[in-house]
Amino acid sequence: MDFSLIEAPSVASPPTQVCQVFKCDDIYVSIGVNHGEGLAGLDDVCLGDIYVLAVNPAAQAMTLQRDAAAQIIAPDSQTGTPGAKVTLAARYTMMAPDGDKLELLALRVDPDAAYFILPLSPMGTNIEYTLVKMDKPQPDERLMDLLCISFARGTLITLGDGSQRPIEELAPGDRVLTRDHGPQAVRWLGNVTLRAVGAYAPVIIPAGVMGNAGDLVVSQHHRMFLYQRKKAGGVPQSELLVQAKHLVDGDRIFLREGGYVDYFSLVFDDHEIIYAESIPAESLMVSEATVSRLPPELAAEVKQRFPGLSQSQNFGIEAGPQAIKAIFQDLAKRGGRGAR
Repeated sequence: MDFSLIEAPSVASPPTQVCQVFKCDDIYVSIGVNHGEGLAGLDDVCLGDIYVLAVNPAAQAMTLQRDAAAQIIAPDSQTGTPGAKVTLAARYTMMAPDGDKLELLALRVDPDAAYFILPLSPMGTNIEYTLVKMDKPQPDERLMDLLCISFARGTLITLGDGSQRPIEELAPGDRVLTRDHGPQAVRWLGNVTLRAVGAYAPVIIPAGVMGNAGDLVVSQHHRMFLYQRKKAGGVPQSELLVQAKHLVDGDRIFLREGGYVDYFSLVFDDHEIIYAESIPAESLMVSEATVSRLPPELAAEVKQRFPGLSQSQNFGIEAGPQAIKAIFQDLAKRGGRGAR
């Protein structure tokens, strides 16, 4: 797995990554062979079992750092014994009743052989998740979450003068057109190469599907900006941020698995809406919640450059899969008009 950072300074201390994890018993079988048992290692689960998240679960912050070739619990971690080795034991895919898929990582902490679960997307209580797939991690797979706000190599970004440039050719100081604040200077550009499988597989939005000039390729958690002229789906605001994975229908918008993908992230002084392949999408929002999802090298770089981690979302709300389904059903009834 190859990482490259643009204008990356040296990092004096080992890079760390904060993960919001649950105890394995917080996610347990409500119906199935292993009734009442928590989610743990591959030898302890059964496909088809239905899991639920405990009511009022206590999510815990686990801080990790690298020690030679291993990953260990950092000294300042709220969870786990400092210095204990952490390995990625399993990757699980679960399906909600509405068809939305959720990936979870099982983390094994030695020497106690304790398991913690790291969801790659938010889990809801009172929702039944069916275990549909379980995978053994690749030998070289690092313990990290995906880049949550990422464009693929070749994505054309609109600059302040109206011209377009591939994202990989941008540099700090280049002025990019933003929806709310006009041309703004790029503060930081990060790049990572990942295997395009599972949660790392990109979402493909073919040219023209959302008014985009060319194919738009983004990471699954990248949020697109939609504006509803008429509110629908019970969403109280017109300005919406929608994770790309919630737009996947397998027909017009789909996932592409296989090979590798080069992802790029942009940071500005504020969280911005920019134009990628001529349609609006967000920049990386620098906050503890989003930075904790970056690979450790990128997270360390962002934290060093933006120590306050203080950017906030100043526009719109995030719409979940149920709201998105209702919105597009409403748009279909109106002939496809009303959201851009």
